Amino acid sequence: MSASKQKSNNPPVAKIRVSGVSVSIWENKGEKSTSYSATFERRYRDGEGNWHSSASHNADDLLALAKAADLAHTKILELQAVGE
Repeated sequence: MSASKQKSNNPPVAKIRVSGVSVSIWENKGEKSTSYSATFERRYRDGEGNWHSSASHNADDLLALAKAADLAHTKILELQAVGE
């Protein structure tokens, strides 16, 4: 099963939103340890008002993306500390 299929079967352990950018944090349990990964997404509305998702970010998103990555890093460190 692909990693994206595995992630869709289990919800993220945390989700962070900054403006239109969101980060999902995924727990990856192995036999000997647990690790975490993050996926980033940008939500936007089209001309008709329908919501869409994109993994592509424009220049206006970069500061929000950087802040979301910083917050995701902090959250992963917290999750790792709890698991120790």
